[in-house]
Amino acid sequence: MTAELALGLPLLLAVTVGLVWLLAAATAQVRVVDAAREAARVAARGDGIYAAQGVGRRIAPTGADLSVRLSGGEVRVEASARIDGPGGLFDFLPAVRVHSTAVAVAEEGG
Repeated sequence: MTAELALGLPLLLAVTVGLVWLLAAATAQVRVVDAAREAARVAARGDGIYAAQGVGRRIAPTGADLSVRLSGGEVRVEASARIDGPGGLFDFLPAVRVHSTAVAVAEEGG
């Protein structure tokens, strides 16, 4: 029984670390989607690009890239972030890039 546990425990640990990493990547994707959407909403409301970038950067994961463009009565926000693997023994897990785009129609008079 002890030998089976000694062989199975590293595998269980590896699966757990992999699942936690996937959960971190999924959480980052949700934050990037929320950041793009909220930044687009702020810019469409007429609060300005800098205010929109500030809101987006507060919501997005640390180190995320955020671009806000106004053109033809439309606001387009693109947000992306790189999520590194856990490293160490699990250095084989690759980094992933999460990305989202949000588009909003600028309000009249904004």
